[in-house]
Amino acid sequence: MGKILSIAGPVVKADGMRGCKMFDVVRVGEQNLIGEIIQLKGDTVTIQVYEDTRGLTPGDKVESTMMPLSIELGPGLMKSIYDGIARPLPIIAKMAGDFITRGIDITALDHKAGYEFKPTAKVGDKVKGGDVIGEVKETQLITHRIMVPHNISGEITRIEKGTFTIDHPVAEVKTENGKKEKLLMYQKWPVRVPRPFKEKLNPETPLITGQRIFDTLFPLAKGGTAAIPGPFGAGKTVSQQQLAKWSDAQIVVYIGCGERGNEMTEVLDEFPSLIDPKSGKPMMERTTLIANTSNMPVAAREASVYTGITIAEYFRDQGYDVALMADSTSRWAEAMREISARLEEMPGEEGYPAYLATRLAQFYERAGKVINVNGTNGSVSIIGAVSPPGGDFSEPVTQNTLRITKVFWALDAQLAYRRHFPSINWLTSYSLYDSSINSYFKEVAADFPELRTEMMTLLQKESELQEIVQLVGPDALPEEDKLVLFTTKSIREDFLQQNAFDDVDTFCDIKKQYLMMKMILSLHNKALKAVKSGTRMGVIQSLRVKDKIAKMRYSKEIKHDVEQIEKDLKNELREGS
Repeated sequence: MGKILSIAGPVVKADGMRGCKMFDVVRVGEQNLIGEIIQLKGDTVTIQVYEDTRGLTPGDKVESTMMPLSIELGPGLMKSIYDGIARPLPIIAKMAGDFITRGIDITALDHKAGYEFKPTAKVGDKVKGGDVIGEVKETQLITHRIMVPHNISGEITRIEKGTFTIDHPVAEVKTENGKKEKLLMYQKWPVRVPRPFKEKLNPETPLITGQRIFDTLFPLAKGGTAAIPGPFGAGKTVSQQQLAKWSDAQIVVYIGCGERGNEMTEVLDEFPSLIDPKSGKPMMERTTLIANTSNMPVAAREASVYTGITIAEYFRDQGYDVALMADSTSRWAEAMREISARLEEMPGEEGYPAYLATRLAQFYERAGKVINVNGTNGSVSIIGAVSPPGGDFSEPVTQNTLRITKVFWALDAQLAYRRHFPSINWLTSYSLYDSSINSYFKEVAADFPELRTEMMTLLQKESELQEIVQLVGPDALPEEDKLVLFTTKSIREDFLQQNAFDDVDTFCDIKKQYLMMKMILSLHNKALKAVKSGTRMGVIQSLRVKDKIAKMRYSKEIKHDVEQIEKDLKNELREGS
């Protein structure tokens, strides 16, 4: 047992701690506040405390658990709402009210609940760490696969079937040295240590989100990484919530690390009542929420992303595709900056610690599509929001994130002010997964990549023409350039814009996205031929068919609509010429 030497905010120094290791969890003071060792010098340690340190005084006791910050992984993770260090908030609310009581110690999983365990292995089977020995139907959507802990291997000598608590030994394994190990339905894992896998694969399948600008123009691969930076009010949180709601990942882990309380409250209110479009079941049936808002202890915020990514990796190991949303990594970096300042470390750019880039890389590198140690395939896709002050993308967190992630969805305040949502700037955003996942889009339609390239070319051409328009006005442009502006207006308003509050337009499947894109470009190409043949732009702009194209995004089934629009377009152009 050690004693406190000094206190500086969430950082506490203590001596008499010989034998402790880096990142060991400790209990501080009479209230047993939870902390973690972040610096060692002989028998003197520096501790980051995950709770309010008011009331602590030099001389108070410090006890080490001799274990790193770990999380329980097992049945009960789905539908749960945790704080940054995996304490279930609904249970805390029942015990202590609306505010978390200091020193409160609750396990992540419910050890009293019963789960029906169905074995998939049998006596005599040889198993190793990561192998699945049974299943638990955790929710209506998720079958929880019970795995052997990574430090155990051997032959199954006993396995049971029935309804048990997670503390009940459901199986027994005889190891090579003759020792018998009891297997429970849960395991513990240190959150700062990545879970092992056999092989990392190249991402070849897109994460379909139902959002046209993401899926069509700047797709994210399953197992990939994306950054979505933008200034206040540009729509980061709304965009991430849409991605969490509609992406085709089987599991969603949503981390509110430093979010404002009202934004996180919106997530907590909406998700339990939201219906999953694919299954018709509540969205929370496949979701875990981690809420560490900006008024919660800053040290726990720093740990929250590790808690979230560990849960995501655990479900990846079971063979699931997981989407992890971190909102926002800027607040996470600010927590690191504050702790670094308390440690009196030499600051880097803008006061952030010199190891900022390393920590960001270590987090995003835990994404990936992998072959698990049990032979199944799984993936973790990470989408991190960044909140640069004043929308300045040159600041350290944004720049270091862009060096690591392969998709850049740049939010634009000007688009947001014009009520263009999602307010993604199509000229500055990019995706580096295009070439690796093009085969998927070619299966949707052989000409999908070509149409996407044509659409982007028109949008870039529009940007060039806008500079001329500002000087001489639109009437001075040639007819073909006027047509470009006519078409890109349709692309922006009828395709790139999406209404999250409309029951139909909030989600657009990839085939519908293709048909909408094809119809807009078909109008452009047919109109271009007409213009070259002498038809004036006034005729093109008066086509009634453009109104039908504008309404396509509000139609559930548009294949028939496309055929009718093509007929109408052909007839109208013939009449106009």
